[in-house]
Amino acid sequence: MTIKTVLGVLDVTKFHKDLESAITFCETHQAHLTALVVSMGAAPYVGTYDVISTVWVEERQREIEELDTAASAIKSLLEKSEISWEVQDIYTEFAWAADDIAVRALYADIVLVGPQAARDEQFRKQVIDGALFHSPTPILLNPTGRDINTAPKAVLLAWDSSDEAARAAQLSLDFLKSAGEVRVALVDPLATRLSNGEEPGADIARYLARHGVKVAVDRISGGGRPIDETLRQHAIDVSADMIVMGAYNHPRLAQRLFGGVTHSMLKEAKIPLFLAH
Repeated sequence: MTIKTVLGVLDVTKFHKDLESAITFCETHQAHLTALVVSMGAAPYVGTYDVISTVWVEERQREIEELDTAASAIKSLLEKSEISWEVQDIYTEFAWAADDIAVRALYADIVLVGPQAARDEQFRKQVIDGALFHSPTPILLNPTGRDINTAPKAVLLAWDSSDEAARAAQLSLDFLKSAGEVRVALVDPLATRLSNGEEPGADIARYLARHGVKVAVDRISGGGRPIDETLRQHAIDVSADMIVMGAYNHPRLAQRLFGGVTHSMLKEAKIPLFLAH
């Protein structure tokens, strides 16, 4: 995947660090930045006789003005940069935010979620649910705000032979090929013909090697620990500065409830996390 268009999703009330991170990323990759600033309003308050509350109307107007102010501030900051850019803004109800974000994600190669957006669990959930599960576009969550190097020293690829993991590997090839090394990590893998094969991890390692990736396979014993905890510890052990993984491999209901390994990895991420579904 060649990165030419980046969608940076920004919270209307706190965006400066995320915008700085997005600008640096686009400078590094010589990519166009679409800065999407989002304001999520509450549903209308309906009072007696089915009349919409005047308090809600006033609050809505205040939020729209706040969004206009933020969009103007973002434009001013981007004018000082040397990248190609545009600013889009969305005022939406919380319930519809994911769908609105998904539409914009259709026209980007990657969606960036910076540290400020990542720390806001409700905002992050809407971005992930929209961009990741309602568009074909991968997400790069950067909880640290530090620059994401075009040639990371080490990348951990979480592998479970799922469609999601394969898609993550394919879409992250630019990062994997430039990395000093890629560690394909399998937690308690089963050697079966229908999933991992007789030698778990060997197939994906050969695939990556043919793309010029410097790859090694790590078959890890979880020792009874949760998979997410095992992966995070292994990332520390191999000094990984990025984790690549497929997002979920569960029924749709589980995805909606944000359960499982993906939810924990998002919540506890300490290094950049590349996700594809």
